[in-house]
Amino acid sequence: MQSAFFHFTSTKQPRNMKKYWEIFLVFFKIGAFTFGGGYAMLPLIQSAVVDKKKWLGDKEFIDMLAIAQSMPGPIALNTAIFVGNKRKGVKGSIFSSLGIILPSFITILLLVIVFTQFRDNTVVESVFKGIRPAVVALIFAPLLRMGKNADITWNTIWIPIAVALIVGLLHISPVVIIILAITLGILYHRIIKKIINR
Repeated sequence: MQSAFFHFTSTKQPRNMKKYWEIFLVFFKIGAFTFGGGYAMLPLIQSAVVDKKKWLGDKEFIDMLAIAQSMPGPIALNTAIFVGNKRKGVKGSIFSSLGIILPSFITILLLVIVFTQFRDNTVVESVFKGIRPAVVALIFAPLLRMGKNADITWNTIWIPIAVALIVGLLHISPVVIIILAITLGILYHRIIKKIINR
């Protein structure tokens, strides 16, 4: 009886750990092969957790991005924490966080050591010049898909355009925009929608 119990726990633990390492490897690959910061990681995160792994649905992913953007800290890390927690709780969040952070930490550590030797190298400079436009495309491409999943129509398309202009030109903090959007959303559903439906 006792030996059977130990056999059960010993086989169950590796299976559970396999799921945690799966989360770690998904985010480690994203962190290792993404250039351009957190926003450039979003299409890869969406492809991995929505399209391939099916850990989240499209609309759930958009809701998660709204939460991740409104929280302190890098959006990619916040997103990883959310997905890890959704998948396997607090321990899942730890594994996903380590996965997304470690590649950047290791790369920056190596760059700090060798950058002074190669910063004036024309080949290195050319590589980064080629990466920058690709990063812009990586950020822009998923916006179209997220717009469709967020139920943006021709009647509401002015909202994201207006927000982009306000943030870009007036330099208003995205936090202010998010708080304002939450307030307007609550007012609409609690008051205005009821008045319209009467």
